[in-house]
Amino acid sequence: MREITYRQALNEALAEEIERDPNVFLMGEEVAEYNGAYKVSQGLLDRFGAERIIDTPISENGFAGLGIGAAMVGLRPVVEFMTFSFSLVAFDQIVNNAPNMLTMSGGQFNIPITFRGPNGPAHQLGATHSHATECLFANVPGLKICTPATPRDAKGLLKTAVRDNNPVLVLECELFYSHKGMVDDEGVDLLIPLGEAEIKRAGSDVTIICYAQTVPMALAAAETLAGEKINAEVLDLRSIKPLDLPAILRSVAKTHRVVIAEQDRPFCGVGAEISYRIQKEIFDELDAPIMRVAQEDVPMPYNERLEQAVLPNAEKIVAAAKKIC
Repeated sequence: MREITYRQALNEALAEEIERDPNVFLMGEEVAEYNGAYKVSQGLLDRFGAERIIDTPISENGFAGLGIGAAMVGLRPVVEFMTFSFSLVAFDQIVNNAPNMLTMSGGQFNIPITFRGPNGPAHQLGATHSHATECLFANVPGLKICTPATPRDAKGLLKTAVRDNNPVLVLECELFYSHKGMVDDEGVDLLIPLGEAEIKRAGSDVTIICYAQTVPMALAAAETLAGEKINAEVLDLRSIKPLDLPAILRSVAKTHRVVIAEQDRPFCGVGAEISYRIQKEIFDELDAPIMRVAQEDVPMPYNERLEQAVLPNAEKIVAAAKKIC
């Protein structure tokens, strides 16, 4: 094992998959000459050339559609969105075309395409650049969605996504690109299955279900709660769809209390679906109401203090956990 950044882990995953399979290529705005807006594709153009690392015009709907067409004829495109807020421009391609082609063609066309890039609020980007899109895309049959929160998960989930024969969205965290973590040594073919949650911290009193940006918040909250004799378990979903329901139910059956921490707004959100699944399957295991910590249901403010007031944080998770414990 060695310590590398989230950005480096994604870069390694891309390099390994492009080298392993001649059908894999990367395309997106500034991924080649500029080495990526967040330097995730640093050095890939020099290593693999302009036929494998392709700069596109500022036209998300166009290059997302081009990627889907390439996937229909046997290639494995990795399409980078500079931010998933910009994926809304390509909503027709991602929602109407990529996930439906297999069924509509009677099984003639698989669409092995990966859409990746930063998702969710970062820091003072305003309302139109701060969207957390996971609940929008999770509503669409045929799409798979993963949300890596650590460098190791970022590398393993991205490599798995590229090899999947279906459209997969890898929703990264812009604020995590410089975060460091332990990742398997180079040469290890690190693959993390989609739909497999991970307990990031074991506990017995309350389960904090989280993903993406809320994972470090949940871990910080668990440390604070430990000082008050509340032993919190932190369950990182890692994938929104498929959802690891058995892992969720096992943890809740152990702790009997649940806080769901999500980076998106609460109405029709990921937490709402998880709450429904828990009460439907193991209602009698609950000793308290399910609590949710999410964004406030407002457009994201640009003002820094207002933005922080809107976003979930460790303090809000602590308060929710204490309320039900």
